[in-house]
Amino acid sequence: MKTECEECLAVFEVSEDAIVGEVVTCPECGSDLEIIEISGDTVKTRKIQLSGEDWGE
Repeated sequence: MKTECEECLAVFEVSEDAIVGEVVTCPECGSDLEIIEISGDTVKTRKIQLSGEDWGE
């Protein structure tokens, strides 16, 4: 299955056993992407928006 990175537009393979909600990392730019839909051989993702670290505070 394939997906496209929203950040750098690279197309890359995703594991056949991937599931919705799983996080994958773009091999080109390192962006973390959450799988939001799987349709046949196409996987739709969205970039994970991380808020600032609270370091346990």
